[in-house]
Amino acid sequence: MKPRLLDPFAQEYKQLLDTELRTLVEKLNAPPIIKESMIYSLEAGGKRIRPLLLFATLDAFGIDPHRGLPAAAAIEMIHTYSLIHDDLPSMDNDDLRRGKPTNHKVFGDAIAILAGDALLTYSFEVIGKISAEFASPDALIKLMIEMAKAAGTEGMVGGQVADMEGEGKSLTLQELEYIHIHKTGKLLRFSVLAGAILAGASQSQLDNLSAFAHHLGLAFQIQDDILDLVGNQQLIGKPVGSDTANLKSTYPQLLSLEGAKDALQRQINLSTEYLRETGLNTNLLEEITDLVATRDH
Repeated sequence: MKPRLLDPFAQEYKQLLDTELRTLVEKLNAPPIIKESMIYSLEAGGKRIRPLLLFATLDAFGIDPHRGLPAAAAIEMIHTYSLIHDDLPSMDNDDLRRGKPTNHKVFGDAIAILAGDALLTYSFEVIGKISAEFASPDALIKLMIEMAKAAGTEGMVGGQVADMEGEGKSLTLQELEYIHIHKTGKLLRFSVLAGAILAGASQSQLDNLSAFAHHLGLAFQIQDDILDLVGNQQLIGKPVGSDTANLKSTYPQLLSLEGAKDALQRQINLSTEYLRETGLNTNLLEEITDLVATRDH
């Protein structure tokens, strides 16, 4: 059995990222309450799977993952903003996130909304300030365009709208996949593409990594749906069955629990196939793929 490379790697870069995120917010010239709200949700925990994908992609190219720290921080800011807004009473109306009171429960709806807005806009400033030593002007423009597409109406926002419109309805599998490809998958895909862009990947490598991330994003959401049905509330940090309570269609609901587990394995297999087509040293990315398939929270 091969030794696990991911655990020490993830620990090292998670610590670096946590420090970077706090430093970036603390240096802002802004009212203390908004910075406190931003940091509260940034430090609420989580797997940091998106930044980890970026770091591991750089490693696959033999590039020092430290170069990806600003881009990883920007991605985590966007992800965190989306969680703050998702939890609001007008959206999912959740009281808990990662086992802690949601942002609006602590700071109120108005500050929570503004904290999300602040994180989203700051993410583009952080990307724009990446050193020319690490990325050319063309690469920075490409990063910004891809990040905007992943977070915007053709990505996460569009997926969120479709998710809200689908509540209380019996969705087809195709409609459910549209939601998850856009709401969750696009930002996961960008995390991989950001690493590839910073590494100067070829078009073939970009295509294969994009396909890898597409299937990984679907696998991630299928496992999320499975955990919502059979997971441990203390581990997942929110009530089990919350999707059902919110009248949302899920993979187990459409395919049965066993059918969802089969679909998960198909997506994992496809992810791995595309990864191996890159010709890169993808050990860390393969371990992340295994983690997505077997995670319990």
